[in-house]
Amino acid sequence: MKKYAYIIFAFLICWTTACKKLDTLPPSIISDQDVFSSSAGVTAYMARMYAELPIEDFRYSPERGLNMFWIISPTSATTGEALSRDQNGSMQENTGLSTWSDCYRTIRDANYFSENIAKYTGNFTTEQVNQWLGEARFIRAATYFALVKRYGGVPLVDKVLNYPAQSVEELKIPRSSEEKIYDFIGTDLDYAYANLPEKSQAGRANKYVAAGFKSRAMLFAGSVAKYNQISLVDGGGNRLCGIPATKAVSYFKAAYDAAVLLEGKYDLYKKAWSATDKEAQYQNYVNLFFDATSGENIFVRQYHYPESVHGYDAYNVPRQLMGANGYSSEVNPTLNYVELFDGIPKNADGTIKTTTGGKYDLYTNTMDLFANAEPRLRATVVLPGDLLKGVSIEIRRGIYTGPTAGGISPLLPAGSTAHYPTTNMVESANASQTPYTLPNGTTMNPAGLSGYFTGDGTCSVSGFSIRKYIVPDKPTSLVLENRSDQTWIELRYAEVLLNRAEAAAELNALGQGDKNYLQDAFTQINAIRERAGATLLTGIAGLTIDVVRKERKKELGFENKQYWDMRRWRVADKEQNSTVYRTLMPFYSAGDSKYFFDARLDERNSRYTFDTRWYYEQISQNEIQKSQNLVQNPGY
Repeated sequence: MKKYAYIIFAFLICWTTACKKLDTLPPSIISDQDVFSSSAGVTAYMARMYAELPIEDFRYSPERGLNMFWIISPTSATTGEALSRDQNGSMQENTGLSTWSDCYRTIRDANYFSENIAKYTGNFTTEQVNQWLGEARFIRAATYFALVKRYGGVPLVDKVLNYPAQSVEELKIPRSSEEKIYDFIGTDLDYAYANLPEKSQAGRANKYVAAGFKSRAMLFAGSVAKYNQISLVDGGGNRLCGIPATKAVSYFKAAYDAAVLLEGKYDLYKKAWSATDKEAQYQNYVNLFFDATSGENIFVRQYHYPESVHGYDAYNVPRQLMGANGYSSEVNPTLNYVELFDGIPKNADGTIKTTTGGKYDLYTNTMDLFANAEPRLRATVVLPGDLLKGVSIEIRRGIYTGPTAGGISPLLPAGSTAHYPTTNMVESANASQTPYTLPNGTTMNPAGLSGYFTGDGTCSVSGFSIRKYIVPDKPTSLVLENRSDQTWIELRYAEVLLNRAEAAAELNALGQGDKNYLQDAFTQINAIRERAGATLLTGIAGLTIDVVRKERKKELGFENKQYWDMRRWRVADKEQNSTVYRTLMPFYSAGDSKYFFDARLDERNSRYTFDTRWYYEQISQNEIQKSQNLVQNPGY
């Protein structure tokens, strides 16, 4: 209150002493000269624009939007990568949030900077001005990409709009075509590439950041041109939703060429990697997400406690590692996701093998099932019984106490979503478990410390927990809401290689023979698989677009990329048509003193169905009321 009293007091003194010059700004107002005449002012302006950059990081969920302080209903729980206790189906973004208006505010900031820095160029070197202009264009392009991937064509504003210098009608700019917005993004990123330096401090753009973002945006455009079936044309003939299929080749080539620009400038992280040591490969992949000196990081968003924080650890650690907030296990990887990986015993249809001759396979330790799994899986998902923070993560569904002679038959029919039978079974109704005395006299908690508690909302509901991005050495006492500050890697070189491989595979499929695109895709995919500890592909003949997509799902899992990939590929409705995702439940057999696994559909009966309207988000009615020139997307 004292600060505001001083402000009011100063105002009164100024007024009573006739300090009334209308052309003099109050001392609390920052003028253009204050900002643009010094490098410190420009840096502060840039910092604000970067902070507003609409990227889907630790704070993002479709339900709560961009830059929120907590994560409920995480992105991976809408894609099939994971299950969440707070979500039971697919969903679109919350269109009542301010994504549209926030993006246009950032676009205005970028336009304003570009128009006004020219008045102060005498204060700086040409290199400085070019870099700042390149950054402004990069930020504008990245922001338009956030809009176009959600809404299709949007109003294109490339200069500062001013009222009343411009009439209200002039300010009601209609939507441009989706194609025009992508072309505009490409032009801005080309400008950024030409004017930015080769290196930059973490969190700011350089020319290769611009090229990497261009590979991402043009790949999205190419996918829409090839796979989209939704069309919306306004009265002027502008195609607001959809891109002509004839444009697919040019966009895929633009994506491929942009990705190639980063070759030799970044590399896949291999500091702790060894070709002959699976444990080293696992640890290397874990370290990738915490090493600030990694040559794989292209563009990051940095956090630092206490001024800039998030709550990723608090919401996602296994229950036995949760802090005083009482949160945990928001992201529970599905068995569907785990089955993408190599090295797991599998049936002919690619599903995990848990039985032989109609009886459960038995294991001394739960990790025995995953003994030969590719190291990247262990570094992404906490498997039941694996170590995290030096602790074995106990995930069980219950203790089987029935007869074991001749083996144990499946507890439920295939495809069942029923709860498990209570006969010959000890379960835990909640986290306060009653220990069960085993035949050898020792005791065991039915669900373990992080397993499925039928009446608890902070346990693993899939048989797995998330490892990627969980700080491996953070003490439990610091696993608190808004206490995490690990860096978000928005763009890393692995994604650029995947963009390159996908664009190359698409170009090959479209009959483009000017380069050996399929061989190049094969090379990039094997580079990623080698670092992951996966089995290398042996020939290009089997390298299909689906193989590239599968590799992308594995490598970029839980990085908020699959959410948009499923949309640009237009496969979300096909993958999620009345889908119930699968879980893997470990049980302990008291009579055998061994474990068995039951692969089953989610017993919570969470059913996913994607509405095809959601490929284009609904434009907020508030925005349409402001400008009747805005045409709503189909189906809303």
